[in-house]
Amino acid sequence: MGVVIGLRRSAKRAHLRGIKTSRVLVARDGSGIVATLRLATKKPWAIDPAYFVTVKRPLYLLDMAVKPGLQRHGVGRLLLEEAKDAARAWPADALRLDAYEGSAGGGDFYAKCGFSEVGRVTYRDVPLIYFELLL
Repeated sequence: MGVVIGLRRSAKRAHLRGIKTSRVLVARDGSGIVATLRLATKKPWAIDPAYFVTVKRPLYLLDMAVKPGLQRHGVGRLLLEEAKDAARAWPADALRLDAYEGSAGGGDFYAKCGFSEVGRVTYRDVPLIYFELLL
């Protein structure tokens, strides 16, 4: 189990619940962790399921990050391939995510990695793009 330090009791419970319903994947090189993402069964608050294909077991891809100096070098693509394999083994029927719209978002990246855009929304004044990959 992960370590949760210095949080209020309710926040600790939320983090521990997240640990139980998620899996974290990491990519490493000789210097340590260079990329990470989380797969979760619990739907994030900003995702509206009405935009997605109805499936029994969706997984949500969250918190993906690649070390800035290694972006555009294939690290993220390799980590997404591992995420797809992990989702199939979970087992899951689909991977879903949201990305920021615009140049700071990862929309083009996810599309190049096989995800289909299924909708665009604004959540709390933030424009988002929903993506899905059926497994």
